[in-house]
Formats: sequence, C-alpha cells, structure tokens
Amino acid sequence: VQLVESGGGLVQPGGSLRLPCATSGFTFCIYHMRWFRQAPGKERELVAGISSTSVSTNYRDSVKGRFSISRDNAKNMVYLQMNSLKPEDTAAYYCNAIRQDSYFEYWGQGTQVTVSS
Repeated sequence: VQLVESGGGLVQPGGSLRLPCATSGFTFCIYHMRWFRQAPGKERELVAGISSTSVSTNYRDSVKGRFSISRDNAKNMVYLQMNSLKPEDTAAYYCNAIRQDSYFEYWGQGTQVTVSS
C-alpha cells in the first residue's frame, strides 16, 4: 500500500497550492479519503474528507470556502486545492485512506506547506 503526497512548498499569504495524493495497493473506490495536517507542537487535525463515491465532502470550519477536496477513482488520486492561504495553514499535510467499514486505514508520509511572506 502506498499513499504519496506532493505539491507542498513555500507560498505567500493569499496564494494557492494543489496537493495531489497518488495511491496504490488497495481498492481505492471503496475507501473514503481524507486530508489531515499537523503543525509543529500541535495535534494532527482533520482538514477535509470525501466519501468513496464523491457524494459527500466535509471541511473543518477554518478552511471552508478556501479549500476543496476531490478525487479521481479512475486514477486512484485524491486532491486538495488550497486557495487564499494563510500563515496558520502552515503544516505538514497528510493523505489518509479509510475503508468504508473503518476496518483498514492508511497514511501517506506527508508534504510540507509553508505560508509566509
């Protein structure tokens, strides 16, 4: 099983980044996908989630209207589009897969996003 995030980097406040997560080794279409983040000294927090069939999405309040999660089940990919970035969005971002019955869960290695002028 592999989940590989990319797309992180340094961006100025107000800028945008798109984080892809490439997955393999499991049946992607029956897993809900989520993005978490963890800033230094803080707990890991859920940023956004999308159901296995893309019917439903959810976001933490602080990113609503700025971030958008999407998936491509044909390519086994999930994306996090981040707009209007703020310094408080600085964190390592992690891709997560959890099976519909919650029995299996997988994590990526993370990609760093730094928002600073």
